[in-house]
Amino acid sequence: MSEASQERPTVLVVDDEEDLRDIMRRMLERRGFATLVAGDADQAVGVCREHPGPIDVLVTDLGLPGVSGGDLARSASGLRPEMGVVYISGLPKDIAVSKGLIAEDSLLVKKPFTSDLLLEALRLILAEKAATA
Repeated sequence: MSEASQERPTVLVVDDEEDLRDIMRRMLERRGFATLVAGDADQAVGVCREHPGPIDVLVTDLGLPGVSGGDLARSASGLRPEMGVVYISGLPKDIAVSKGLIAEDSLLVKKPFTSDLLLEALRLILAEKAATA
């Protein structure tokens, strides 16, 4: 086993709702993930720029103030091309795609969601990354 696979995957959670951000952070940490949090796109890009270790997955709300989660993901992926992305939205995926907010092959978890749904999305992204690594 490589060293990376023994480490806890790191997830950057971005949501402007502090309560939701906190709930996701606690839930992920209980399930063995290391977490970073940001309240908006600027903070998230700062974390991507400054965090010394890898960030495996970005979990972002699509409806961030001032900028869409899709725009944030493009900026963040420019800094960390190896990072996977999971979007969270109250919009159904087909509507988010038709509005041009996300790509057809993006992974979107619809609000309200259970911790199991979010974990499943994270496992999918991590498995895809492992397969292409």
